[in-house]
Amino acid sequence: MRLERLNYNKIKIFLTFDDLIERGLTKEDLMSDSLKVHQLFRDMIEEASAELGFEADGPIAVEVYSLQAQGMVIIVTNSVGEKEDDEDFLDDYIEMQVTLDESKDIFYQFHTFEDVIQLSTRLYELSIRGGRLYSYEDNFYLLLEEDLSMNTENLIAILAEFGNPATITKYRVHEYGKMIFNDHAMKDIYHYFIKNKKDL
Repeated sequence: MRLERLNYNKIKIFLTFDDLIERGLTKEDLMSDSLKVHQLFRDMIEEASAELGFEADGPIAVEVYSLQAQGMVIIVTNSVGEKEDDEDFLDDYIEMQVTLDESKDIFYQFHTFEDVIQLSTRLYELSIRGGRLYSYEDNFYLLLEEDLSMNTENLIAILAEFGNPATITKYRVHEYGKMIFNDHAMKDIYHYFIKNKKDL
């Protein structure tokens, strides 16, 4: 689990699917309003309080974004100013308003461009030619958002050989990073760095 403070009353929590399994939860559990889910949120808020000094007393808004390959991004907003009557809230009570969204995107991080070149060889052979490639803070990020011609689990297994699930959002990388290949990243990288070398 990774925590990041976004501003004075908002934090981002990144949970991998392994984190969920360790807590005895599935992705489907998060779509329900169960005691296990409330306990998970309570644990996350306590950890955020200890690590980031984030205090959630009173109502909070929770936005859960399920990412196909990576896990969950959870944005927690403390509704500061809405708790006029402190007596209305017990010390250990947190009122949650939960919004759920699921993304079909696959977003992976790579430490070197060489990893991306090697990945392009594997994916090109499997007829996956698309993707957008970004550079941001000394890493490379590949976004795959089109309908893919292979099983998602198999694709994620290949991506995991060369990189890691991205723990930051595609919006942040798109806004602050540099786009290197706009549409056909795998095809273009394979063409420029593999095919041309073979043709020499």
